[in-house]
Parts: sequence; structure tokens; C-alpha cells
Amino acid sequence: MKEARGGARRIRDLWQRLGTSGDAAGTTGAAPARVFWSAIALTAGLVALINALNVITRAHDQPQWGIAGPVIWEATSWVSLMTFIWIPWIGLRLAPLARPWWRVAVVHPVGALLFAICHVTGFVLLRKLFYWVFGAQYDFGAVVPNFLYEFSKDWMGYAMQVIGFTMFARLLRPAVATAPGEAMYAIRDGARIVRVPVRDILAVSSAGNYVEFALRDGRRVLMRSPLSAVEAEFAAHGFVRVHRSWIVNAMQMTGLKPEGSGDYTVEIGALSVPLSRRFPEALARLRAT
Repeated sequence: MKEARGGARRIRDLWQRLGTSGDAAGTTGAAPARVFWSAIALTAGLVALINALNVITRAHDQPQWGIAGPVIWEATSWVSLMTFIWIPWIGLRLAPLARPWWRVAVVHPVGALLFAICHVTGFVLLRKLFYWVFGAQYDFGAVVPNFLYEFSKDWMGYAMQVIGFTMFARLLRPAVATAPGEAMYAIRDGARIVRVPVRDILAVSSAGNYVEFALRDGRRVLMRSPLSAVEAEFAAHGFVRVHRSWIVNAMQMTGLKPEGSGDYTVEIGALSVPLSRRFPEALARLRAT
């Protein structure tokens, strides 16, 4: 039964990371749908503007193509790009632009390649369809060199979209505010905002679609967010991931008790938090604290 509950928790954590609930990675307090659609709206407008300028440039520099060809090329590229814009979003959910860097280095190159393949395949199929409707035939040309050319643009587009999602998330979240001599944090508890000193946050745990803040005064406050978002934001304040479902304030640790098989219990006053053997870096850091 314990393993079943653990498996369910892992599934919930995965769905949170993929953006189906909680918050965008690194975007504590900002609704993921708001971040996603705000960035999508800006991207759609900017890319459409670039496409329109490309049509004008092609029509001027290559008048033999007329206006219909450039319009079809740019429009199909726009439609395909917007259709697969969820790929960089998922990439960011799986690998926020924060430590561990190995995850960023693994996930995003794969994401950029997948995005390019989908984008190119999408606009080629759309162009073939349009040309067929008008009684013509679209030829993409030599696949490898032309794909490499498109990939040289698409990986930059992927990177810009990942950065754009991250920037929107930071703009829309309730930021950690710095009062004179002390960092404060705004926890969104439903419609209510609870502002607490960061040092008074002892630990944060995953609770389904939410995270639960364990505060020094004994309060437990819920906020809709994945744990990975809080982890990325609080890393600079000395918080450490010790379990797939827990991060702790290392500066508030009062004890570290071995439990056998490499697992430990982190004691923070009356609070006990599991430290999994799967997080050896956390153990080393807590031992050095």
C-alpha cells in the first residue's frame, strides 16, 4: 500500500511538472495557464509580425514568386510553430533554468531537436496540402541540408521561447520581497496572501497539486504550485531538496538521524523530514552545515 501511494505521488509530481496542475517551473504563485497563454499571445504576435515582414521582403527581392507563394510559406510556418509551441513549455517544466544543470543540458537539446522536427514536418505537410488544392506541387528539396538550415533557426526559436516562458513566469509571480535586513515571501493561500520571513519557513512538502509550507510558528499553509518551482526559487536562500516530496531550510536544521540503508531523518525542531539516499548531495550539504 505504501508503494502504491508513492507511485501515485510520483505520477502527480510528473503531471505537475508537465504543466497540467500547479505552477510553472520556477514560477511560484503564478498560475501556469496565465504564464503559458500570456507568453503564447506575445509569441503569436511577434512571429506573425516577423512573417509579414518576410513576405514583404520576399515579394520585393524575388518578384518571380509573386505574393501567394511567400504568404503560403510564412503562414504555414506560423501555424506549425504555434501548433508545437507546447514542446518548449514541456521542456521548461521538466528542466527549469536552474540547477541541476545536467537536466537542462539533457532535456533542452532533445526538446529543440523535437521542436524542429515537428515544426518542419508540419509546415511541409501544410504547404503540400495548399499546393495540391491549387493544382501545384510543393518540393521541400534535399531533406538533410534543408532540415539543417531550418534547425539552425528553430533551436534559437526554442531557446527564445524557453527564456520567454521563464521571464513571463518571473513577471507574474509574487516575488520574494526584500525588507530591510530580511527576505520576505508571499504565500498565496487561496485568495489570501500570507507574507512570512523566509527564515521562518522550515520546510516545504508536495501535497498533490499544492505545496505545504511548514512555518516556525506551527502553521501549515498551502499554495498551488509544484515543489520544483519552490525549490528553484528558494535555492538561493539555503533550501535543499532532500526527498522527491520535500525541501528543507538547511539553516534551521537541528539534527540529522540515520535510519538505515542510507536514509536519514532531518530534524528541524519538532519537525521530522525524510532524507532519501537518492539525494547524496543534500546529505553532504547538511552534514557540512
